Amino acid sequence: MEKLRGATASNSRVRVSAKTKTFVLDTNVLLHDPQSIYKFEDNNLAIPVEVLEELDAIKAEQSTERGRNARRIHRILQELLPDARAMHEGVELETGGTLSIIINPYLVDPTRRSPAMERLRAILPDLSKKDNRIIAAALYVQEQYPPPTILVTKDVNVQLKARAVGLESQDYLNDKVPAVDDEESYREVPVSVYELQRFCSEGAFDIGDEAAAPLYLNEYVLLRSDEGKTMPARFYGEGIVRRLKLPDYVKAPGGIPIRARNLEQQFLMDALLDDTISMLTCYGKAGTGKTLLSTACALHQTYEDHSRYDGVSISRPVIALGKDIGFLPGTLEEKMKPWLQPYHDALEVLIPSKPPKDPQFAAKKVSRKKQKGRDEQLVSPPPAAAGHHGGAGHGAPVKPYERLLRSGLVEIEALAFIRGRSIARRFFILDEAQQLTPHEVKTVITRISEGSKIVLIGDPAQIDNPYVDSRSNGLVYCHNRMKGQAIAAHVKLMKGERSRLAELAADLL
Repeated sequence: MEKLRGATASNSRVRVSAKTKTFVLDTNVLLHDPQSIYKFEDNNLAIPVEVLEELDAIKAEQSTERGRNARRIHRILQELLPDARAMHEGVELETGGTLSIIINPYLVDPTRRSPAMERLRAILPDLSKKDNRIIAAALYVQEQYPPPTILVTKDVNVQLKARAVGLESQDYLNDKVPAVDDEESYREVPVSVYELQRFCSEGAFDIGDEAAAPLYLNEYVLLRSDEGKTMPARFYGEGIVRRLKLPDYVKAPGGIPIRARNLEQQFLMDALLDDTISMLTCYGKAGTGKTLLSTACALHQTYEDHSRYDGVSISRPVIALGKDIGFLPGTLEEKMKPWLQPYHDALEVLIPSKPPKDPQFAAKKVSRKKQKGRDEQLVSPPPAAAGHHGGAGHGAPVKPYERLLRSGLVEIEALAFIRGRSIARRFFILDEAQQLTPHEVKTVITRISEGSKIVLIGDPAQIDNPYVDSRSNGLVYCHNRMKGQAIAAHVKLMKGERSRLAELAADLL
């Protein structure tokens, strides 16, 4: 077997056996998970030299997760491949596999020919593109070592092009959750009418080992009798289900009362208000009330006499729908405002500028002067805000909820600057969490200190990040890994409450 440039077939450390596979890693896999090198068990790993060039271009990104991951993988490769010999022959990994850097001699010497490279040049003639050069390197590995050789990439288009030239390719599957049919938002547990009556009077009930077997800790269920009577409950383990702990309503300081409008929202409100649950994941399509309920319950718990949290922190990934409009001017708050406009809309609903005309939404009078004074202090605009600098005292009025932002009770967090922080006594809402990678979600959650709570909300069906999907995004991955933990809960919202039009559009379009 001829000597190769980069990894050599004659003197390389690549393992050859009937069960061993050779995986060629694309740049996006390493950026997605810098530890991916150690997650292919005892198989061979090959990294084309073009990947190192792409990582070199990305490492200069100082404030992005991609830049940090590029620098991290550089450090890992520097430790594993300390000299030229290790680079050329490859090294053995602690997992039992091998790692090699591949230099494709067919690109170094264009006069050299092979059937695979001729096929590649005919189908993908532009070898100045990095993607095509990485595919060419994978074809070269396929020629030199026994099958199977598999190109691993998170770029769907690269997968398709690789298959077009006769190369097996697949996504990085290590952090994908199992494909399961999870359409139902909750399970129903059959009980007798007498058991249901006892549950209503005592607040708890043992459903038995058989009924409890498929349930996980803190799962929400609906108890149903043969007569059609129902009661929502939460599973606490050891066969015990308990009644939900729900107040009549929740409200922001100076705002209107908010009540759950369906069974799933009752589940969500129970989890949001339970201080024994430190992490909550919530799936829900547009209009199901994820943002409004999360914000209402968060503010409700920050201004009571014995408040659990010092304030509310809100963030979401900066990923645009459609073509990006470029850089945004202004301060951090001004830059983040377009991305967090849904929360400004929610605050406008919770603390309206004008009292609602419908009496069913009118806030109850607060008899305690202390509470009334605190509400006025948090919501009333400062005297200087009544006018505008250029309008003879007749400028645009300050919205009531803006006082919450100015006082620091509600803070806007940028995920790009969250690394290294320790977030204490805050109710942290991470919106659009389905746009993040599992590693990014881990980075955020590990910032949460004792006494804080984090809520991850999103819709796994609406993903704009090209490198995650419905099974590998951070929201779904986090739920799958944290399911059944005593301090974690999960709720899925199915019924839209925004409007009939929004509900029809979410279901039919």
